[in-house]
Amino acid sequence: MQMHNFNSGPSILPEKVLQQVAASIIDFNNIGLSILEIGHRSTWFEAVLAEAKQLIKQIMQLNDDYEVLFLHGGATTQFLEVPMNLLPANGTAVYFDNGIWGKKAIKEASHFGKVHVAASSADKGHTYINKNYTIPTDAAYLHLTSNNTVEGTQWHQFPTTNVPMVVDMSSDIFSKQEQFSQFKLIYAGAQKNIGAAGVTLVVVHKSILGKVDRYLPPMLDYQQHIANGSMINTPPVISVYITLLTLRWIIEEGGLAEMERRAIERSRLLYSALDSLPLFVPTVAREDRSHMNAVFTLTTTALENEFLAACKQHGMVGIKGHRSVGGLRASMYNAMPLSSVQALVALMTEFNNKHYNN
Repeated sequence: MQMHNFNSGPSILPEKVLQQVAASIIDFNNIGLSILEIGHRSTWFEAVLAEAKQLIKQIMQLNDDYEVLFLHGGATTQFLEVPMNLLPANGTAVYFDNGIWGKKAIKEASHFGKVHVAASSADKGHTYINKNYTIPTDAAYLHLTSNNTVEGTQWHQFPTTNVPMVVDMSSDIFSKQEQFSQFKLIYAGAQKNIGAAGVTLVVVHKSILGKVDRYLPPMLDYQQHIANGSMINTPPVISVYITLLTLRWIIEEGGLAEMERRAIERSRLLYSALDSLPLFVPTVAREDRSHMNAVFTLTTTALENEFLAACKQHGMVGIKGHRSVGGLRASMYNAMPLSSVQALVALMTEFNNKHYNN
Protein backbone atom coordinates (compact mmCIF):
# COMPACT_ATOMS: atom_id res chain seq x y z
CA MET A 1 0.00 0.00 0.00
CA GLN A 2 1.27 3.48 -0.83
CA MET A 3 1.55 5.63 2.27
CA HIS A 4 0.61 9.32 2.34
CA ASN A 5 2.33 11.18 5.18
CA PHE A 6 0.25 14.11 6.46
CA ASN A 7 1.95 14.14 9.88
CA SER A 8 2.43 17.56 11.44
CA GLY A 9 5.95 16.79 12.67
CA PRO A 10 8.14 14.85 12.65
CA SER A 11 6.92 14.86 9.11
CA ILE A 12 7.61 13.86 5.54
CA LEU A 13 11.13 14.05 4.13
CA PRO A 14 12.13 14.06 0.45
CA GLU A 15 12.66 10.53 -0.87
CA LYS A 16 16.10 11.49 -2.19
CA VAL A 17 17.13 12.68 1.26
CA LEU A 18 15.92 9.45 2.86
CA GLN A 19 17.97 7.42 0.40
CA GLN A 20 21.09 9.50 1.06
CA VAL A 21 20.66 9.25 4.82
CA ALA A 22 20.11 5.50 4.62
CA ALA A 23 23.35 5.06 2.70
CA SER A 24 25.27 7.32 5.10
CA ILE A 25 24.21 5.27 8.12
CA ILE A 26 26.25 2.41 6.65
CA ASP A 27 29.04 4.44 5.06
CA PHE A 28 29.25 8.23 5.21
CA ASN A 29 30.82 9.70 2.07
CA ASN A 30 32.78 6.48 1.44
CA ILE A 31 34.99 6.96 4.49
CA GLY A 32 34.19 3.54 5.94
CA LEU A 33 32.34 4.94 8.97
CA SER A 34 28.68 5.60 9.65
CA ILE A 35 27.37 9.16 10.06
CA LEU A 36 26.34 7.90 13.50
CA GLU A 37 29.98 7.21 14.37
CA ILE A 38 31.97 10.24 13.21
CA GLY A 39 33.32 12.70 15.75
CA HIS A 40 31.65 16.08 15.91
CA ARG A 41 35.05 17.78 15.82
CA SER A 42 36.28 15.74 12.89
CA THR A 43 36.96 17.43 9.57
CA TRP A 44 34.11 15.32 8.14
CA PHE A 45 31.48 16.90 10.37
CA GLU A 46 33.08 20.34 10.30
CA ALA A 47 32.50 20.30 6.53
CA VAL A 48 28.83 19.32 7.05
CA LEU A 49 28.28 22.12 9.56
CA ALA A 50 30.04 24.74 7.46
CA GLU A 51 28.08 23.90 4.32
CA ALA A 52 24.77 23.83 6.19
CA LYS A 53 25.44 27.30 7.61
CA GLN A 54 26.49 28.60 4.20
CA LEU A 55 23.36 27.26 2.51
CA ILE A 56 21.11 28.76 5.18
CA LYS A 57 22.58 32.21 4.52
CA GLN A 58 22.41 31.64 0.78
CA ILE A 59 18.74 30.70 0.83
CA MET A 60 17.89 33.54 3.22
CA GLN A 61 20.14 36.04 1.37
CA LEU A 62 21.66 37.23 4.63
CA ASN A 63 25.04 38.86 5.23
CA ASP A 64 27.64 38.23 7.91
CA ASP A 65 25.78 40.40 10.43
CA TYR A 66 23.77 37.21 11.00
CA GLU A 67 24.98 34.05 12.68
CA VAL A 68 23.55 30.58 12.03
CA LEU A 69 23.28 28.21 14.99
CA PHE A 70 22.22 24.58 15.28
CA LEU A 71 20.97 23.99 18.82
CA HIS A 72 19.32 21.40 21.04
CA GLY A 73 15.98 21.56 22.80
CA GLY A 74 13.51 22.19 20.00
CA ALA A 75 11.63 25.42 19.42
CA THR A 76 10.15 25.04 22.91
CA THR A 77 13.51 25.84 24.49
CA GLN A 78 13.61 29.01 22.38
CA PHE A 79 10.47 30.20 24.20
CA LEU A 80 12.71 30.87 27.21
CA GLU A 81 16.06 31.35 25.47
CA VAL A 82 14.78 34.32 23.46
CA PRO A 83 13.64 36.44 26.43
CA MET A 84 16.59 35.28 28.55
CA ASN A 85 18.95 36.75 25.93
CA LEU A 86 16.93 39.69 24.63
CA LEU A 87 14.58 40.99 27.35
CA PRO A 88 16.08 43.21 30.06
CA ALA A 89 14.56 42.78 33.51
CA ASN A 90 13.02 46.26 33.30
CA GLY A 91 12.10 45.94 29.62
CA THR A 92 8.96 45.04 27.68
CA ALA A 93 8.55 42.42 24.98
CA VAL A 94 5.59 42.41 22.60
CA TYR A 95 3.93 39.11 21.71
CA PHE A 96 1.07 37.96 19.52
CA ASP A 97 -1.24 35.31 20.93
CA ASN A 98 -2.46 33.41 17.89
CA GLY A 99 -2.45 29.88 19.25
CA ILE A 100 -0.93 27.28 21.53
CA TRP A 101 2.72 27.97 20.66
CA GLY A 102 2.41 31.73 21.00
CA LYS A 103 0.70 31.26 24.36
CA LYS A 104 3.51 29.01 25.59
CA ALA A 105 6.09 31.56 24.43
CA ILE A 106 4.26 34.33 26.30
CA LYS A 107 4.24 32.27 29.50
CA GLU A 108 8.00 31.72 29.39
CA ALA A 109 8.80 35.34 28.53
CA SER A 110 6.79 36.61 31.49
CA HIS A 111 9.43 35.12 33.83
CA PHE A 112 12.12 37.48 32.48
CA GLY A 113 10.37 40.84 32.08
CA LYS A 114 7.13 42.53 31.16
CA VAL A 115 5.10 41.06 28.29
CA HIS A 116 2.67 43.14 26.28
CA VAL A 117 0.21 41.08 24.23
CA ALA A 118 -0.42 43.26 21.18
CA ALA A 119 -3.27 41.13 19.84
CA SER A 120 -4.99 37.83 20.53
CA SER A 121 -7.25 35.64 18.43
CA ALA A 122 -8.53 33.66 21.43
CA ASP A 123 -11.98 35.26 21.11
CA LYS A 124 -12.64 33.09 18.04
CA GLY A 125 -10.71 30.02 19.07
CA HIS A 126 -7.57 31.16 17.20
CA THR A 127 -9.26 30.64 13.84
CA TYR A 128 -7.90 33.91 12.42
CA ILE A 129 -4.95 36.31 12.71
CA ASN A 130 -5.93 39.41 14.69
CA LYS A 131 -4.48 42.35 12.77
CA ASN A 132 -5.89 45.03 15.07
CA TYR A 133 -2.77 45.85 17.07
CA THR A 134 -0.42 48.60 18.20
CA ILE A 135 3.27 47.89 18.79
CA PRO A 136 4.96 50.01 21.50
CA THR A 137 7.99 51.68 19.93
CA ASP A 138 10.19 51.18 23.03
CA ALA A 139 9.75 47.40 23.15
CA ALA A 140 12.86 45.23 23.35
CA TYR A 141 11.48 43.00 20.60
CA LEU A 142 8.31 41.75 18.92
CA HIS A 143 7.65 37.99 18.85
CA LEU A 144 5.25 36.12 16.60
CA THR A 145 4.62 32.62 15.27
CA SER A 146 4.58 32.74 11.48
CA ASN A 147 2.46 29.62 11.04
CA ASN A 148 0.23 28.09 13.68
CA THR A 149 0.50 24.35 13.16
CA VAL A 150 -2.28 23.37 15.56
CA GLU A 151 -4.89 25.96 14.58
CA GLY A 152 -4.08 26.23 10.87
CA THR A 153 -3.47 29.98 10.55
CA GLN A 154 -0.54 31.74 8.90
CA TRP A 155 0.84 35.27 8.65
CA HIS A 156 0.78 36.16 4.95
CA GLN A 157 2.02 39.71 5.60
CA PHE A 158 4.19 40.54 8.58
CA PRO A 159 3.91 43.72 10.67
CA THR A 160 5.89 46.77 9.62
CA THR A 161 7.82 48.07 12.62
CA ASN A 162 11.18 49.40 13.76
CA VAL A 163 11.04 47.12 16.81
CA PRO A 164 13.33 44.09 16.35
CA MET A 165 11.20 41.18 15.15
CA VAL A 166 11.65 37.63 16.42
CA VAL A 167 9.77 34.89 14.61
CA ASP A 168 9.11 31.23 15.31
CA MET A 169 9.12 29.74 11.79
CA SER A 170 9.08 26.12 12.86
CA SER A 171 6.30 25.04 10.53
CA ASP A 172 6.67 27.19 7.42
CA ILE A 173 10.35 28.05 7.12
CA PHE A 174 11.62 27.81 3.53
CA SER A 175 8.12 27.16 2.18
CA LYS A 176 7.90 30.57 0.53
CA GLN A 177 9.96 33.51 -0.62
CA GLU A 178 10.59 35.94 2.20
CA GLN A 179 12.64 39.01 3.05
CA PHE A 180 14.42 37.35 5.95
CA SER A 181 16.44 40.47 6.73
CA GLN A 182 13.33 42.07 8.22
CA PHE A 183 13.81 39.76 11.23
CA LYS A 184 16.49 40.05 13.88
CA LEU A 185 16.06 36.48 15.10
CA ILE A 186 14.49 33.46 13.43
CA TYR A 187 14.14 30.05 15.01
CA ALA A 188 12.66 26.77 13.81
CA GLY A 189 12.55 23.16 14.82
CA ALA A 190 13.88 21.24 11.82
CA GLN A 191 11.33 18.44 11.79
CA LYS A 192 8.75 19.94 9.44
CA ASN A 193 10.39 21.58 6.42
CA ILE A 194 14.16 21.39 6.86
CA GLY A 195 15.05 18.01 8.32
CA ALA A 196 14.47 15.60 11.17
CA ALA A 197 13.75 16.02 14.87
CA GLY A 198 16.71 16.70 17.11
CA VAL A 199 18.07 20.04 15.93
CA THR A 200 16.77 23.60 16.06
CA LEU A 201 17.87 26.30 13.65
CA VAL A 202 18.51 29.78 15.09
CA VAL A 203 19.52 32.68 12.83
CA VAL A 204 20.33 35.82 14.80
CA HIS A 205 21.52 39.33 13.99
CA LYS A 206 24.49 39.95 16.28
CA SER A 207 23.47 43.54 17.01
CA ILE A 208 20.62 42.49 19.34
CA LEU A 209 22.82 40.41 21.65
CA GLY A 210 24.70 41.40 24.81
CA LYS A 211 22.09 43.83 26.11
CA VAL A 212 20.89 42.01 29.24
CA ASP A 213 22.64 41.93 32.62
CA ARG A 214 21.38 38.60 33.95
CA TYR A 215 23.55 35.51 34.20
CA LEU A 216 23.14 33.33 31.13
CA PRO A 217 24.03 29.64 31.41
CA PRO A 218 26.38 28.81 28.52
CA MET A 219 23.89 26.35 27.00
CA LEU A 220 21.31 29.15 26.84
CA ASP A 221 23.59 31.99 25.74
CA TYR A 222 23.51 32.80 22.02
CA GLN A 223 26.88 34.55 22.21
CA GLN A 224 28.47 31.46 23.74
CA HIS A 225 26.98 29.30 20.99
CA ILE A 226 28.36 31.69 18.36
CA ALA A 227 31.80 31.69 19.98
CA ASN A 228 31.83 27.89 20.09
CA GLY A 229 30.46 27.31 16.60
CA SER A 230 27.28 25.51 17.80
CA MET A 231 29.52 23.02 19.62
CA ILE A 232 29.44 23.89 23.32
CA ASN A 233 28.62 20.21 23.66
CA THR A 234 28.13 17.41 21.14
CA PRO A 235 25.66 18.58 18.49
CA PRO A 236 23.03 16.25 17.00
CA VAL A 237 25.31 15.15 14.16
CA ILE A 238 22.86 13.13 12.08
CA SER A 239 20.09 15.73 12.43
CA VAL A 240 22.41 18.48 11.18
CA TYR A 241 23.43 16.24 8.28
CA ILE A 242 19.80 15.58 7.35
CA THR A 243 19.20 19.33 7.38
CA LEU A 244 22.15 19.81 5.03
CA LEU A 245 20.74 17.22 2.62
CA THR A 246 17.30 18.86 2.77
CA LEU A 247 18.79 22.29 2.07
CA ARG A 248 20.59 20.89 -0.96
CA TRP A 249 17.30 19.33 -2.11
CA ILE A 250 15.42 22.64 -1.79
CA ILE A 251 18.03 24.39 -3.95
CA GLU A 252 18.12 21.57 -6.52
CA GLU A 253 14.32 21.63 -6.80
CA GLY A 254 14.22 25.33 -7.65
CA GLY A 255 14.62 27.12 -4.34
CA LEU A 256 12.01 29.04 -2.39
CA ALA A 257 10.13 30.19 -5.49
CA GLU A 258 9.40 26.57 -6.39
CA MET A 259 8.63 25.61 -2.78
CA GLU A 260 6.10 28.45 -2.65
CA ARG A 261 4.52 27.46 -5.98
CA ARG A 262 4.06 23.90 -4.78
CA ALA A 263 2.70 24.98 -1.41
CA ILE A 264 0.06 27.17 -3.06
CA GLU A 265 -0.87 24.43 -5.51
CA ARG A 266 -1.30 21.81 -2.79
CA SER A 267 -3.25 24.04 -0.43
CA ARG A 268 -5.54 25.47 -3.12
CA LEU A 269 -6.51 21.96 -4.17
CA LEU A 270 -7.34 20.89 -0.63
CA TYR A 271 -9.14 24.09 0.40
CA SER A 272 -11.20 23.98 -2.80
CA ALA A 273 -12.42 20.54 -1.77
CA LEU A 274 -13.11 21.67 1.79
CA ASP A 275 -15.14 24.63 0.52
CA SER A 276 -17.16 22.59 -1.96
CA LEU A 277 -17.92 19.35 -0.10
CA PRO A 278 -20.85 19.90 2.31
CA LEU A 279 -19.74 17.36 4.93
CA PHE A 280 -16.34 19.01 5.38
CA VAL A 281 -16.01 22.28 7.33
CA PRO A 282 -12.82 24.40 7.13
CA THR A 283 -12.36 26.22 10.44
CA VAL A 284 -9.99 29.09 9.55
CA ALA A 285 -10.81 32.52 8.13
CA ARG A 286 -10.17 32.31 4.39
CA GLU A 287 -7.56 35.11 4.26
CA ASP A 288 -5.51 33.55 7.10
CA ARG A 289 -5.49 29.91 6.01
CA SER A 290 -2.17 28.15 6.28
CA HIS A 291 -0.50 26.68 3.21
CA MET A 292 1.15 24.15 5.50
CA ASN A 293 -1.60 22.91 7.84
CA ALA A 294 -5.23 22.70 6.74
CA VAL A 295 -7.50 22.30 9.77
CA PHE A 296 -11.09 21.17 9.36
CA THR A 297 -13.96 19.20 10.84
CA LEU A 298 -16.85 17.12 9.60
CA THR A 299 -20.47 17.83 10.44
CA THR A 300 -20.54 15.17 13.20
CA THR A 301 -17.95 13.47 15.39
CA ALA A 302 -19.20 10.09 14.22
CA LEU A 303 -18.41 11.02 10.62
CA GLU A 304 -14.96 12.26 11.67
CA ASN A 305 -14.18 8.89 13.23
CA GLU A 306 -15.43 7.05 10.16
CA PHE A 307 -13.38 9.29 7.87
CA LEU A 308 -10.25 8.70 9.96
CA ALA A 309 -10.84 4.97 9.60
CA ALA A 310 -11.12 5.41 5.83
CA CYS A 311 -7.86 7.40 5.80
CA LYS A 312 -6.09 4.61 7.66
CA GLN A 313 -7.45 2.06 5.21
CA HIS A 314 -6.03 4.11 2.31
CA GLY A 315 -2.59 4.65 3.87
CA MET A 316 -3.14 8.27 4.91
CA VAL A 317 -1.48 9.00 8.25
CA GLY A 318 -1.49 12.10 10.44
CA ILE A 319 -5.00 13.33 9.60
CA LYS A 320 -6.27 13.45 13.18
CA GLY A 321 -6.21 16.96 14.62
CA HIS A 322 -4.06 18.08 17.54
CA ARG A 323 -5.26 16.74 20.89
CA SER A 324 -5.90 20.29 22.18
CA VAL A 325 -8.40 21.23 19.48
CA GLY A 326 -9.66 17.95 18.01
CA GLY A 327 -11.05 17.80 14.50
CA LEU A 328 -8.87 16.94 11.53
CA ARG A 329 -5.70 18.32 10.00
CA ALA A 330 -3.67 17.70 6.86
CA SER A 331 -0.09 18.95 6.97
CA MET A 332 1.46 19.64 3.57
CA TYR A 333 5.13 20.47 4.00
CA ASN A 334 7.75 20.97 1.30
CA ALA A 335 8.37 17.27 0.64
CA MET A 336 4.66 16.47 0.22
CA PRO A 337 3.96 15.36 -3.37
CA LEU A 338 0.89 16.80 -5.04
CA SER A 339 -0.28 13.23 -5.69
CA SER A 340 -0.85 12.70 -1.95
CA VAL A 341 -3.14 15.72 -1.75
CA GLN A 342 -4.93 14.52 -4.88
CA ALA A 343 -5.45 11.14 -3.22
CA LEU A 344 -6.84 12.80 -0.07
CA VAL A 345 -9.21 14.97 -2.10
CA ALA A 346 -10.41 11.92 -4.03
CA LEU A 347 -11.14 10.10 -0.75
CA MET A 348 -12.93 13.16 0.66
CA THR A 349 -15.08 13.42 -2.46
CA GLU A 350 -15.95 9.74 -2.35
CA PHE A 351 -16.76 9.93 1.36
CA ASN A 352 -18.94 13.03 0.89
CA ASN A 353 -20.86 11.47 -1.99
CA LYS A 354 -21.46 8.33 0.06
CA HIS A 355 -22.77 10.04 3.19
CA TYR A 356 -24.26 13.39 2.17
CA ASN A 357 -28.05 13.33 2.40
CA ASN A 358 -28.00 9.62 3.24
